[in-house]
Amino acid sequence: MSVAAIIVAAGSGSRAGGAVPKQFAPIAGLPMVAHSWRAFAAHPAVDEVVVVVASGQEKRARDACGPVRLATGGATRRESVANGLAAISAERVLVHDAARPFVPAAVIDRVLAALDRAAGVTPALPLADTLVRGDATLGEMVRRDGLWRVQTPQGFDAAVLRRAHAAWDAAEEATDDAQMVRRLGEVVALVQGDPVLEKVTNPADFAAAEARAGWEWRSATGFDVHRLEAGEELWLGGVLIPHDRGLSGHSDADVALHALTDALLGTIAAGDIGTHFPPSDMQWKGAASHQFLTHAAGLIAERGGRIAFVDLTLICEAPKIGPHRAAMQARIAALLDLSPDRVSIKATTTERLGFTGRGEGIACQASATVRLPGAWT
Repeated sequence: MSVAAIIVAAGSGSRAGGAVPKQFAPIAGLPMVAHSWRAFAAHPAVDEVVVVVASGQEKRARDACGPVRLATGGATRRESVANGLAAISAERVLVHDAARPFVPAAVIDRVLAALDRAAGVTPALPLADTLVRGDATLGEMVRRDGLWRVQTPQGFDAAVLRRAHAAWDAAEEATDDAQMVRRLGEVVALVQGDPVLEKVTNPADFAAAEARAGWEWRSATGFDVHRLEAGEELWLGGVLIPHDRGLSGHSDADVALHALTDALLGTIAAGDIGTHFPPSDMQWKGAASHQFLTHAAGLIAERGGRIAFVDLTLICEAPKIGPHRAAMQARIAALLDLSPDRVSIKATTTERLGFTGRGEGIACQASATVRLPGAWT
């Protein structure tokens, strides 16, 4: 049966504070709503995804998620879900709060599987803490047997959920859709939730969400070589260096930035510099190599990644790298939005062996370390 996901992201997020509504505030390198949108969009069982946003937030939602289907939210969560329902045609629907940014695929699987035996399904976690009544003093203990913390995404037969919304008394506000379906007399099944689905509500919750993101560390290397020729400018590490010869190539042949670009692309398995900027394409003839580097950095940012450290080793007999090291370090740091102490530049020779030893060219080996969100999936 066809499945649609509705992500409710139309709230003001006022309790979280901040300059933007919390669903657009960054967590683990991405706007909060982008995490759940990506989880549903990538799930093989989900056929369509609709994000419900407040009127006037459409551009912000598209900036966060890319080419996303949108519906306009209402004055309440219930109205926002109803507007999302009006925008879908699938037979089954998953309703999810954007304030729960991390959605494990296994939870989606459990919810959809349980829809074979119930009109509604909600993930939930059993309560583990002791519960008591009271104000300033400890009161009567409340038994926690059979008590659960309800989460989203909640799954429903779409026709049943539409009936539940049509039958609901507008004077009463519903905090979720499961209680609305249960009010019809339908069975709502419970399936195992996940602690990673904790809701982000208050400012302190953002730090906890960052910790739950489960950063994944990746490292990759790059290597490049260019020939030294008379009449060419010598660009190394984004810096023009005085020398009697320069590096020859289709672009400005900055061997340091080329090697570093390949290292960055390697961290996200995105091919190499030739994949993105083929030498057969004349628009890149003589191009400044910093364009290649910032392109690779942008692809990492789109994945919610952060560059942590880069290291380059230039291999040449001349020119001497030492006098230009600080300038190259500063330039690369600026291009990658890093502090200079996260950019390492070294130089060595091959003891006059090989083409670099004969002064015929310059080689560079680079490595990059980045962290990417999403290990919770």
